[in-house]
Amino acid sequence: MHTHAYYMDMAIEQALEAQEQGEVPVGAVAVFDNKVIARAHNSSISLRDPTAHAEILALRQAGLALGNYRLTGLSLYVTIEPCIMCAGAMLHARIRQLVFGARDEKAGALTLFDLFHNTRMNHRIEAVAGVRESATAILLQEFFKKKRRS
Repeated sequence: MHTHAYYMDMAIEQALEAQEQGEVPVGAVAVFDNKVIARAHNSSISLRDPTAHAEILALRQAGLALGNYRLTGLSLYVTIEPCIMCAGAMLHARIRQLVFGARDEKAGALTLFDLFHNTRMNHRIEAVAGVRESATAILLQEFFKKKRRS
C-alpha cells in the first residue's frame, strides 16, 4: 500500500503537464483499491470548457473505469483544495476521501464553506489537507507570478 505522498507526487506530475500546456497547474489522481484508475490535469483552456478542472476530468475517467457514476471507495488526490464545483461533483459521486496539497484561501470549498462536513449534505467525505503542501503551493505561486509578469 502506497502513502499519500506517493499518489500526490503523481498528481504533481499531472500539474506540471498542465503547466507545460499553458494551463493552471493543477493535477489529480483517482485511486481505487490501491490502484490508480485515473489521472488528469486542468484543461479548461485547451478544451474551452470551464468545467474541465483536473478533479472533474479524473472523476469522469474513474466513472468510466468503474462502470458507475457512484465512486464509493475512491480516493482523489489533488494538488490544491478543490473549488465549489469540484467539491460538489465529489459529493455527488460519493467518493470516500479527498487528499489535497495546498489550501486555496480565496476559492477553496473546504476553507470557505466546509462542504464535506455540512450536516445538510447527505454524504460526508474524509479530507486530508497539506500533503506535499509546500511543493504544490510553490507550483501555483510561481505560475501566477510568471503570468503577472507577462
